Amino acid sequence: MTKKIRWGVLSTAKIGREKVIPAMQKCSNGSVDAICSRNLEQAVATAKLLNIRKAYGSYKELLNDPDIDAIYNPLPNNLHVEWTIKAMQAGKHVLCEKPIGVSSAEALKLIQETQKYPHLKVMEAFMYRFHPQWQKVKSLIADGMIGEIKMVQSFFSYFNIDPQNIRNKVDVAGGALMDIGCYCVSFPRFLFNSEPFRVVSCIDRDPLWKTDRLTSAMLDFGNGQTSMFTCSTQLMPYQRVHILGTNGHVEIEIPVNAPKDASSKIWVRTKTGSEVILVEAVDQYTLQAEQFAQAILDDKPVPTNLMDAVNNMKVIEAIFESAQLNGWKEIG
Repeated sequence: MTKKIRWGVLSTAKIGREKVIPAMQKCSNGSVDAICSRNLEQAVATAKLLNIRKAYGSYKELLNDPDIDAIYNPLPNNLHVEWTIKAMQAGKHVLCEKPIGVSSAEALKLIQETQKYPHLKVMEAFMYRFHPQWQKVKSLIADGMIGEIKMVQSFFSYFNIDPQNIRNKVDVAGGALMDIGCYCVSFPRFLFNSEPFRVVSCIDRDPLWKTDRLTSAMLDFGNGQTSMFTCSTQLMPYQRVHILGTNGHVEIEIPVNAPKDASSKIWVRTKTGSEVILVEAVDQYTLQAEQFAQAILDDKPVPTNLMDAVNNMKVIEAIFESAQLNGWKEIG
């Protein structure tokens, strides 16, 4: 095994070009050596722009490159599982963008496939969990700073009415819940370290595209622990997380897209006072790639196993079903 993981990027998706690839190129234990697209000219142009050595005109060509150890998969949601499996079949480790697939059944299929390749690492890319602001919040909770946490409230929105954008295409699993609501589902599961047993939701769909443009939901974790969130693809851009406990409250200013060049801010308010915690600027995508690469190099479990991805998808499915039922939906 080399001392550095040699990455190949599956497609020239915007998130890869603008955020993940530049972050990966700063990793101490990895390098981005190849990129591909179904359009060779686009792959070559992106490779030149980002100073990547190799460019391929098909996904399969990249997967067949023997000098690539791991794949970053930022393809549309409906292609995540298919091409992650194909990457494993080609002997590659895979860091796959969220959400892991379009259903919990598809996510379970991926887990079943990973059992055929026990030497390969596969992980869903929820990069926020690697940011030190979230590690700080977890530490505050563990230390009892705000007492027993009972409520996690989050909001995440942006405004996008481009009909050509994949987030506005229902046939590729677009929409608010799949794109950004998956974070809002993940937050309380990460903080409570448990799973909700039922959900109730309200969904407003775009009349033309049929994607959910605004989804609100409540997750019931039992024992008096709940979570509420709203996500939208057609509202003013905004994001926030509030964590309420029996003795205090934590607020995360930018929970998902924390800036890589500025401090992140956390407000902590308790019965005895309040304080602002500034967390140093870091690139969470770099931290995510480094920890995934290190798991490969050390042959140790990845930071987040795929069952977490399956459980996140189960909640998302239940939220969609609840809106159709117009009532509570239990999670099996």
